[in-house]
Amino acid sequence: MENSSRRNFVKTAAAAAATLPLVGAATVESKPKGMKKVFVHQVYFWLKNPGSTADRDKLVEGLKTLTKIKYIKSWHIGIPAGTSRDVIDGSFSISWLNTLKDRTAQDAYQIDPIHLAFVENYKHLWNKVVVYDSVDV
Repeated sequence: MENSSRRNFVKTAAAAAATLPLVGAATVESKPKGMKKVFVHQVYFWLKNPGSTADRDKLVEGLKTLTKIKYIKSWHIGIPAGTSRDVIDGSFSISWLNTLKDRTAQDAYQIDPIHLAFVENYKHLWNKVVVYDSVDV
């Protein structure tokens, strides 16, 4: 009888432990964390020499200079993720995404000397740039 009781205890304890992550997850706030009240500036670059690692690295070097602009709240430099679906355009070489406080900060970013120097010093690397700017709905 003692072995049976011990076996039942172990089963019950294991079942209870298995539900703990579920209970814990229910107590954690499950709302998605969106970005509110930001201006999102997304830039996609197509390199003149898309196979050139040196050109890609040079452009990344230039984009990193932009991170010093005081108006930028957050930033990301990326390359195509290699995902493949009909709606995905992975033909770009490098992406640059940043968030700013508002349209006024975006306008100031565009004429900041660091941004102007970036365009002047690195524009020879790309043959196409597409920009998507968005604000909250």
